[in-house]
Amino acid sequence: MKQYLIETDHLTKQYGEQKSVSDLSIHVKEGRIYGLLGRNGAGKTTTMKMLLGLTKPTSGQIRIFGKSVSGNEKKILPRIGSLIEAPGFYPNLTGTENLGIFAALRGIPDRNAIRDALDLVGLPYKDKKLFSQYSLGMKQRLAIALAVMHDPELLILDEPVNGLDPIGIAEVRSFIQALCRERGKTILISSHILSEISLLADDIGIIDHGVLLEEESLAELEQKSSRHIRFFVSDTAQAGRILELRFHEKRFTIQDDHRLIVHNLNLPTGQIVKAFVENGLEVCEAHICEESLEDYFRRVTGGEGIA
Repeated sequence: MKQYLIETDHLTKQYGEQKSVSDLSIHVKEGRIYGLLGRNGAGKTTTMKMLLGLTKPTSGQIRIFGKSVSGNEKKILPRIGSLIEAPGFYPNLTGTENLGIFAALRGIPDRNAIRDALDLVGLPYKDKKLFSQYSLGMKQRLAIALAVMHDPELLILDEPVNGLDPIGIAEVRSFIQALCRERGKTILISSHILSEISLLADDIGIIDHGVLLEEESLAELEQKSSRHIRFFVSDTAQAGRILELRFHEKRFTIQDDHRLIVHNLNLPTGQIVKAFVENGLEVCEAHICEESLEDYFRRVTGGEGIA
């Protein structure tokens, strides 16, 4: 059985009659960036809070580093860095002074930990600028410095680019990527910004109204949203066999019993339809689709789309 750094099994959080998260099963691979994508209120923050033990699941299981979180919190949680809500930094202190307080509270012995964390996010060490004078981008970078100060193996970041201007977003994006590519960190990041997740993540989970709609690599999602030939037929299993035997084509995806997508646009659509009909299949739809990633997300989330 394949091991994942984070694995949830039918994770559910219910408040009264309302399910904030419903039967969520996600799989985060080591050394990769996993983007949890969904509109505001989709259940992303609640999911992350359950992973970190900040709220208790109604039902379901959480495994991190191959172990159940329940009963192993003291072993697992110190290996995680997180940014869920804005930390309570003191406005009248510098970034270095603020991190110094947190380092003392957490018992971090490494004297270079603060300098290294600030270097990592591009903030100066022992600068005289007070936190109250920081831009939004600098404040967000300091929050991530706090998350990585103890050199965790796993980072859980909730909307880390929220509220930033384009320059700040690009800065945060670059060092999140560096944390993964150069430092080997595994990162779970949430966002409602489709364009940003598509630039950052290796794998994506789409969550809507607490339900996981899709989970796959970014490359697989981009393939789904690229140009393709879409068929709606009476029996996709038989249609797949015809494609392989008659047209020697294996680049197709069977979505369900009736929907099939062919990724090779060079195939003769008319001849395929004819072969399907000759073999007793009913063909209700056959056309070339050109769908953007945004169009795809709008379709799977029920029409509203994601920013």
